[in-house]
Amino acid sequence: MNRFGTRFSMSTFGESHGAAIGCVVDGVPAGLVMDTDYIQRQLDRRRPGGNAYGTKRNEPDAVEILSGVFEGVSTGAPIALVIYNRSAKSKDYENIRNLFRPGHGDFSWWAKYGIRDHRGGGRTSARESAARVAAGAIAQLMLRELGIAVEAGLMAVGQAQAARLDFAHAAKSAIFALDGDAEAAMKAAIEQARAQHDSIGAVVAARATGMVAGLGEPLYDKLDGALAGALMGINAAKAVEIGAGTQAATLHGSENNDPMTPEGFESNHAGGVLAGVSTGADLELRVHFKPTPSIFKPQQTVDIHGKPAECAIQGRHDPCVGVRAVPVVEAMVALVLADMALMNLGSRMDHLKAIYKERGCNDS
Repeated sequence: MNRFGTRFSMSTFGESHGAAIGCVVDGVPAGLVMDTDYIQRQLDRRRPGGNAYGTKRNEPDAVEILSGVFEGVSTGAPIALVIYNRSAKSKDYENIRNLFRPGHGDFSWWAKYGIRDHRGGGRTSARESAARVAAGAIAQLMLRELGIAVEAGLMAVGQAQAARLDFAHAAKSAIFALDGDAEAAMKAAIEQARAQHDSIGAVVAARATGMVAGLGEPLYDKLDGALAGALMGINAAKAVEIGAGTQAATLHGSENNDPMTPEGFESNHAGGVLAGVSTGADLELRVHFKPTPSIFKPQQTVDIHGKPAECAIQGRHDPCVGVRAVPVVEAMVALVLADMALMNLGSRMDHLKAIYKERGCNDS
């Protein structure tokens, strides 16, 4: 499945060492001002080579819009975007052509398809996430028109934890750190892992402000379920928490329930979602990422014939995948919310009447 979303959908294409990666975004309402500079800025935040704490692969990630936009606005037609690969070094992977890399999808994809692209993981590479960021930027442009903003930052790197979530600081931090006091420890953990030819895990926190109540499609396409699925689909994601998350399992109902007042909720253990539908409170979630599986330490494995072998990975890799995952998390949250906003348009007759009476049945 290479397509994501129902009303606001994205299909991605391309491989890590192919000619290009890209996406087709469908369902974008006509008349959305297409801020191409904003889309490019979002890609620059994820761009390999743009961060001293990430991979040394240096890609410009210059996005080109091929269709669906006329005179700066969306036309209602599918919007196709392409990003050409300029810095692939496929020879770095020749020594593992017939080996399964531990921690990667090499074996599982081989078991499913009987063939795999060994060059940087091919389709399984996090390189594909650039297309998601491009599509997510369009979703964020639409959400911005509705007053909804999505932002994320690095909450933890290994044992280095943020004591507070300062999204304004994350926006200017080299590693998107949410706590200026913890940033140095986070950077040190990344550098130590790199120096040891190893990698380290991380936690990314995200929130959506300006939320409206009523987004979500129960029972089988709940907002929290859709978010969990979207975020678990990001490379290296291993767990998603919404609101109190796993802590909710340690609480009593009297502690976990969010008291309501005429001014709103007094707390937000629900993370902005109840019964699969948004409450209007801020959407709050966390995504836990495993250590990057590409490490420069020799590892035991087997080859495609089932014989034991030693895997010595070369190439350019992120010591902490969580850093460049921050804009990807933002993109996936935005894609879900944009999709749910469009699906919600048909949930009530008074909404439909307001739309069509405002237009008039003879409008063209």
